[in-house]
Amino acid sequence: MKILVTGTAGFIGFYAAWRLAERGDEVVGIDCINDYYDPSLKFARLAEAGFDVEAAREFGKTTASRRHPNYRFLRLDLEDREALVRLFAEEKFDAVCHLAAQAGVRYSLTNPHAYAGSNLAGFLNILEAARQGGVRNFCYASSSSVYGLNTRQPFSTGDCVDHPVSLYAATKKANELMAHAYSHLYGMSATGLRFFTVYGPWGRPDMAYFLFTKAVLEGKPITINNFGDMKRDFTYIDDIIEGLLRVIDKPAQPDPGWNAENPASSSAPWRVYNIGRGSPAGLMELVEAVEEETGKKAEKILQPMPAGDVHTTWADTTGLEKDFGYRPRVDIKTGIKNFVRWYREFYGK
Repeated sequence: MKILVTGTAGFIGFYAAWRLAERGDEVVGIDCINDYYDPSLKFARLAEAGFDVEAAREFGKTTASRRHPNYRFLRLDLEDREALVRLFAEEKFDAVCHLAAQAGVRYSLTNPHAYAGSNLAGFLNILEAARQGGVRNFCYASSSSVYGLNTRQPFSTGDCVDHPVSLYAATKKANELMAHAYSHLYGMSATGLRFFTVYGPWGRPDMAYFLFTKAVLEGKPITINNFGDMKRDFTYIDDIIEGLLRVIDKPAQPDPGWNAENPASSSAPWRVYNIGRGSPAGLMELVEAVEEETGKKAEKILQPMPAGDVHTTWADTTGLEKDFGYRPRVDIKTGIKNFVRWYREFYGK
């Protein structure tokens, strides 16, 4: 297939585009490369994928990977509606894998307009460009954060998600609704994946496992939220990409037995799934795994739960298992071992 992957200088997008190109798909990757976190890591991901970094810095210039000539990159902002429409008209994509977004729960508390621009206007722009470009298969990133104040465990796609606790979560829920509208109106197959705490090599520097590893190796204290009483469904990047590729290969179909009591499917070709390990680990388990792999004890600063955060995330992945045979394989100790090894190699520590 010919596939557009957005956010390819980001963590998940970097892996997704690479795997698609590696298996032989023609891939066009786009990213605006903003400064939410250190852009040098984003350019390093592009360099790892075989791109000339200086060429990748220029907006509007397409460059091909030296490692996979079937993979091209274009620096482009999702808020540039006209550029997106031109891109779709020229490339005639078979599918879209939309992973670009303004990430971060806490950042949304102080920079709300960044989320309106990227996650709302940007999402609408790419939906509309895909419609105009005749794309029939649209896969996109949602988030476990949509569950908000939901207290049922594990989180199920059949649960109510009408009570978000951050603007970031609200924009991700809005994305699911926007995708449904386009699926219903235009017959575009749309599948949303609610990612649960993705981690691994080349990961995001604002995530706890990254911050803990950095601090421990530098002999600095780490901050433990809610006094360590938190759990996350940590999901290793390889497991995420395996599920993502399966979804790209199998577009959503209308559910002939659908009724209004089932919020995870539709009479339109639209679906949402949880994608996670399905086995939450405690925050202190994460700390212990980092300590074990670095060979150093962490100095811990305990603090209350910050605004916009939740106690536990836990994915019910039965939908993805049933429809796609999804089976996550990597446990937290193995995943952190791989991450710490990468971190030491990349940063020379």
